[in-house]
Amino acid sequence: MELSIDHLETPALTKAHLAELLFDQIGLNKREAKDMVEAFFELITDSVVNGQDVKITGFGNFQVRTKASRPGRNPRTGEPVPIEARRVVTFHASPKLKEQVQG
Repeated sequence: MELSIDHLETPALTKAHLAELLFDQIGLNKREAKDMVEAFFELITDSVVNGQDVKITGFGNFQVRTKASRPGRNPRTGEPVPIEARRVVTFHASPKLKEQVQG
């Protein structure tokens, strides 16, 4: 099944647009579609917050990395400023997605 997003008014695909596509093309009612989209993103968010990688076959991987503290500088003043250690989320597209984007 392929979902068509040709009718989108903006170049961004939003959660509201996803829910609308589920309503239009799959036949879920609007409330169910919205709840399904929210549940999907909540599951991904909870997994990443808990430090788990999220792998979506054919799309890509969300991974949590811990970046070490490092020295930085204020670009206006040139004054050295320490950058604290932190956790960041990275996304790596799957080879299949990369291939589709290339053409």
